[in-house]
Amino acid sequence: MQIRSPEFKENARTALKEEGLQRALGKLRAGFPEKRAIAVERMPEFHDLRDEARDLKNHILENLDIYLEQFESKVQESGGHVHWARTGDDANKIILDICKQVNAKTVTKGKSMVSEETNLNEYLEANGIQPVETDLGEYILQLREDHPSHIIAPAIHLNLSDVSEIFHEKHGKPKSDDPAVLMQEAREELRNKFVAADVGITGANFLVAETGSTIIVTNEGNGDLTQTLPKTHIVITSIEKVVPTLEDMTLFLRLLARSATGQEFTVYNTLSTGPRREGDADGPENFHVVLVDNGRSEMVGSEFHEMLRCIRCSACMNHCPVYGSVGGHAYGWVYPGPMGSVLTPKMIGIEKAGNLPNASTFCGKCEEVCPVRIPLPKLMRHWRNNEFEKHLSPKAVRWGLAGWGFFAKRPTLYRQLSTASNWFMRTLGGKKGRVKSLPMASGWTDFRDLPTPTDKTFMQQWNDKKEGKQ
Repeated sequence: MQIRSPEFKENARTALKEEGLQRALGKLRAGFPEKRAIAVERMPEFHDLRDEARDLKNHILENLDIYLEQFESKVQESGGHVHWARTGDDANKIILDICKQVNAKTVTKGKSMVSEETNLNEYLEANGIQPVETDLGEYILQLREDHPSHIIAPAIHLNLSDVSEIFHEKHGKPKSDDPAVLMQEAREELRNKFVAADVGITGANFLVAETGSTIIVTNEGNGDLTQTLPKTHIVITSIEKVVPTLEDMTLFLRLLARSATGQEFTVYNTLSTGPRREGDADGPENFHVVLVDNGRSEMVGSEFHEMLRCIRCSACMNHCPVYGSVGGHAYGWVYPGPMGSVLTPKMIGIEKAGNLPNASTFCGKCEEVCPVRIPLPKLMRHWRNNEFEKHLSPKAVRWGLAGWGFFAKRPTLYRQLSTASNWFMRTLGGKKGRVKSLPMASGWTDFRDLPTPTDKTFMQQWNDKKEGKQ
């Protein structure tokens, strides 16, 4: 996937003007958040479970090497193989070698954001192997030569007409706007792909150290077919996905679906433990797990340590006003929204991704809904500090902060400036109390009016309260 994070501002401006995208995002804003709220309300212990999950994740990260070694040992005991990949390129080479060993020509894939991170599809195609995405959203995007804009609903930026158009073009069947008809088309097209695939590649939501199992959760069942029908199953995932026991895994599963889609539980929760054994009805003959680091081990113990608690539920982006306005593609790489604004700079460099941690209102909603209580605004502030210290911030930002600092160190001047600014804004806003155009603030006023401030500054109101005037 081409990195376009440096063009975030241009991407965002384009996204705000795309009518089709804005219609699709309107459904997101009214969908996932409402469903999550209902699911949480039905589960009184939800917030206690969040505390348990946070503490468990912290324990895992403090002992990550131990649990990963235990996981590797258990996979080997069951007849499988574990491969360690320091970078995305290393992971791709490992997977290509496995595919060549079994003379694979085609592979089916269950949804895996880590494979997007490594550009696995493009790498396999360049080496003569055809990957076929089997998640419906991913399949649609593959037909369109597009990339996911959301980590659990990859095609959320599309409307029904977009899907109808690409199916008609690629499948050669009469155009239909009936979702059931389009779904049946996809099933018919993918059925032969499942049967013919030499290798199945999936991601993993969690790795269980106790048993050497991997688990993938889906609502379509494509993950099951991808894992069980081909002779070789490859799991590509990242090192922080490990959990100690099956019981620990169920704790995260109870939080994951409710946070992601508002479901009590996902429809399919499929565990894989090694290759097929004698007496098994189905399953692969070969089982491989590729564990990808790609900068994550450097985050352990760092100021971004808490980001490794993420279970990829997407709750942060589902509730983010910035993501809800511009969508995922504006972020320019694999991981969008608040979690991407923290993770992406680590993986591609703050030099390329500096716009992302600045693309936040810091409303705090992302932290409020995170099932493992990741303090995302704090972590974005760390990146802002990092960017400033490296002199990567735009000159206008640096000059603006220097000017603010000058007045902030001089309380009398600061109060005078605040009073004058309040008067100026109220004058511009007039009786309606809304500023339609403001110099140096067109990024706001081009798309919405700016409310005028109150008659008194915060400090004036605070003093009035202390003196009993309020």
